[in-house]
Amino acid sequence: MTIRVLLWRFGAIGRQLADQLRPERESGAMHLTAVVRDVEAHRERGDHGVDLRPGVTNVDWQAALDDVDLVVECAGVSPARQRGPDVIGSGRVLVLASVGALADPDTARALLSGPGRLWVTHGAIGGFDVLASAAEAGGLDTVRIRTRKLASSLIRPWMDTEQTQQLRRLAPGEDPVTVFSGHPAEAIELFPGNVNVAVALAWATRGGFPGDDVEQLAASLQRVEVELLADPDAELSTHEMSASGPAGRLMFSFESAPSPENPKTSGLTALSVAHTLRIALDQRRSVTETNS
Repeated sequence: MTIRVLLWRFGAIGRQLADQLRPERESGAMHLTAVVRDVEAHRERGDHGVDLRPGVTNVDWQAALDDVDLVVECAGVSPARQRGPDVIGSGRVLVLASVGALADPDTARALLSGPGRLWVTHGAIGGFDVLASAAEAGGLDTVRIRTRKLASSLIRPWMDTEQTQQLRRLAPGEDPVTVFSGHPAEAIELFPGNVNVAVALAWATRGGFPGDDVEQLAASLQRVEVELLADPDAELSTHEMSASGPAGRLMFSFESAPSPENPKTSGLTALSVAHTLRIALDQRRSVTETNS
């Protein structure tokens, strides 16, 4: 049986993901379709074995959704908040790359309410199995993440002239500049393309029992501390995580190589999505076989 998968946007993550899923595509186990704003422009860049269809209007979107079994979101935090609940409401499976969407409690509640199933990716970091185990046992009191990126990737339209110039003038060998210190929900509003990992960390360390996800996530978003640094010497994006409590002291460090499709995007993000998608598909097959 061929699983019909819809890629929600087809940028760097979507194109790298299509390449990662080549074995499934070529074996006929999976058919990939992507909704895009400009079909011809994407064809000129290469379709990577993916069927392209317009997805600008609500009619386009609904037609695409009706034709698939599973949706992979790689569109960004704002689109994920706007249309992610519609995917879940339609009963489809949704693999979420823009985990920052969960920082909004109304969106989190809608995405977790069914009847569809939400799968949350881990992005450019990991170690979530041991962190989740510790959190579920009440073993974590503090959770922190420090992210270092090149200054040019952190300049945002809302910054004033002084902030923008400070980041642009940073030279190799100079000290990093802290551009944010606080909690994930505020961080994702200011830097929606840079700190999805912070919300993913909050999701992984929410603890609690099944059924309490929204409330537990809200508490976890207040517990996780985020520091975002503009580092002129950051050849790779670096994420340093630490957690402590009765379970002990846990420390992780990740240096993410850039995506082959876009050097501003972490290559690990698409790999995380591919891994999560394969788990979701395996579970779907198991359920189908059990019910047949």
